[in-house]
Amino acid sequence: MFGECHAHIFLNGYDYRKAVETQKNGPRDALIRAHLEEYRKRGIRFVRDGGDHYGVSKRAARLAPEYEIDYRTPVFAIYKEGHYGKIVGKSFSDMKEYHRRVLEAAAEGADFIKIMTTGLLDFADHGKITGTPLSATDVKEMVHIAHEEGFAVMSHTNGCYGVQAAVEAGVDSIEHGNYMDDETISMLADSESVWVPTLVTVRNLKGCGRFEDTILASIIKTGEQNLKKAFEKKVHVAVGSDAGAYQVLHGQGVQDESRAFFDILGDTQAVRSWMEDGEKRIRTIFCHGSSNLIQV
Repeated sequence: MFGECHAHIFLNGYDYRKAVETQKNGPRDALIRAHLEEYRKRGIRFVRDGGDHYGVSKRAARLAPEYEIDYRTPVFAIYKEGHYGKIVGKSFSDMKEYHRRVLEAAAEGADFIKIMTTGLLDFADHGKITGTPLSATDVKEMVHIAHEEGFAVMSHTNGCYGVQAAVEAGVDSIEHGNYMDDETISMLADSESVWVPTLVTVRNLKGCGRFEDTILASIIKTGEQNLKKAFEKKVHVAVGSDAGAYQVLHGQGVQDESRAFFDILGDTQAVRSWMEDGEKRIRTIFCHGSSNLIQV
């Protein structure tokens, strides 16, 4: 069974506002335990969280050993003021404040640092990313600071510009990475960054009525094509579902994501070994103070 390389345990998979309302005044152990039990009963023994600013993933990491789960968390993500990221993190205005956020995460027991460098998919306009991406200069400095403090970097990033800037900066994993072109995928292949495509955040939306299925189908097709290219070029790739996102349930999400990989590439030993290698890299690198930090 593959581990879950991208989850948000503070989310419930169906209602963001309700998830926030129930835990904004402090983590609810009963809810956290219910999610951890879903992972345990499905044989999932590794979870890497994407963070939140309510202390939920931090609490989950404390409870996870009771369920024999190796749980890694950045505690909270870090985003630049005026850009996407408030949903899961804490902001900074300049690099001095960013550095303080890194040290704050360290003091709270973070296993790695998560940064937000772009917005989200625009489900009303295929090919577009919401918001303005951070400059390549900012991303490079953010990654450098985190690495200097002994942390690997998980980067929420979409679009060609965003992914290329993140890869050039030496991020250790690219989360989502939608709408990459061939040049960008080749850059990834030449790097040590691990791509976590979170395919089911879109695939699981089909038919739900929340978005136009024609637009979803276009996004899904592009994702499938890019995964095939990544496999051909031997990009480092790991399985993560963004569990907790709408229609992506804890425990079930990573099983859906694995199935998506197999539907696209075929369930062969070569594909499984490729997926296993990516997860091994995530497990090795995303541990604070690791001597195995891979920098480009």
